[in-house]
Amino acid sequence: MNSQDQNQSHNPVPTPAPTPVTIIGAGLGGLTLARVLHVHGIPVTVYEAESSPSERRQGGLLDIHDYNGQLALKAADLMDEFHAIVLEGRQAMRVLDRDGSVLMDKADDGTGGRPEVQRGELRRILLDSLPDGTVRWGHKVTGARALGEGRHEVTFADGGSVVTGLLVGADGAWSRVRPLLTAAAPEYAGTSFVETYLYEADTRHPAAAKAVGGGGMIAPAPGAEIFAHRESGDTLHTYVILSKPQDWFDAIDFTDPAAATARIAAEFEGWAPELTALITEGDTAPVMRPHFTLPTELRWDRVPGVTLIGDAAHLTAPNGEGANLAMLDGAELGKSLAAHPDDIEAALTEYEQAMFPRSAEAAAFEGAKVLDSIDSDENTAQGLIDMFNEFEKRQA
Repeated sequence: MNSQDQNQSHNPVPTPAPTPVTIIGAGLGGLTLARVLHVHGIPVTVYEAESSPSERRQGGLLDIHDYNGQLALKAADLMDEFHAIVLEGRQAMRVLDRDGSVLMDKADDGTGGRPEVQRGELRRILLDSLPDGTVRWGHKVTGARALGEGRHEVTFADGGSVVTGLLVGADGAWSRVRPLLTAAAPEYAGTSFVETYLYEADTRHPAAAKAVGGGGMIAPAPGAEIFAHRESGDTLHTYVILSKPQDWFDAIDFTDPAAATARIAAEFEGWAPELTALITEGDTAPVMRPHFTLPTELRWDRVPGVTLIGDAAHLTAPNGEGANLAMLDGAELGKSLAAHPDDIEAALTEYEQAMFPRSAEAAAFEGAKVLDSIDSDENTAQGLIDMFNEFEKRQA
């Protein structure tokens, strides 16, 4: 299936017949689940609010880890397709002090277990692996309710609805499925990204390109960081992370790109010009992305016929694990359903009992530790290097 062939307008239709498995959300987790179910011959339908695969940009680079994301792709029988989209050399990582000094410079020797791919390309290979019609585009969910005996009805903004014997919420931070299981809601994490892109970096932004190098670069300080990654096509993707309350960002007029850029850059006064250039020389308007989290130890009682995967289940601030965990959730749930074809509840229980501690462990080490350190005096280049070294020991 060519994912672009799915770009069809959506017209209201009569309520469909019940489907064996209904997934809400065509992100990486939902699509991985759909693919693993397809591999095992289990019918599935995915409902997605976006009108087509190309409605919006699908984010930047993802490092797909050999201990979770790649395991999911193996379960989906897509490792060859994955290797074909890996961007060689992008596992290189630099840590710079705010004066531009390079304190760590790890090359990508091809042996690392976290190869980088473009998120959009990863989503494409998942979409292309599914039969035509698996994903129903332009279906924005407005609510879901229990009908009893494990059945649920999902309603859409166009007035349509669907009834399902198994409902999976893969619909992210603001999941419409989550309230069926828990009253927990995301809370602001205290930090936000401000993103921008620099195109044709080696020729148009040479100082910034030299600072970033061939992969990723982080320059940390208490309360602030500049992170940039070299993507495909000689593009630098900048993520400025600031520890500020939401009302501080609300006071910035992001509809005025020049003024917003100047205000963000002011937080980095005195930093090396090759680092601040990653903000001030952006070729795109700055975009703010606030971070929200769910409780690290979130659990819910088993509710017949429904479960969650990915950010819908265990939202954390960006920590390098979110997409990988979502994919692993999808793969593990798919395998559990295949292993218990006549007992959905046994499959859901098996999946959730493994998912809860797995996601809590990842959030506690990766997410909470990174967030807790941003405001501390230890959020320095050397402090970050020490954290990298600790992570490598943990993975050894």
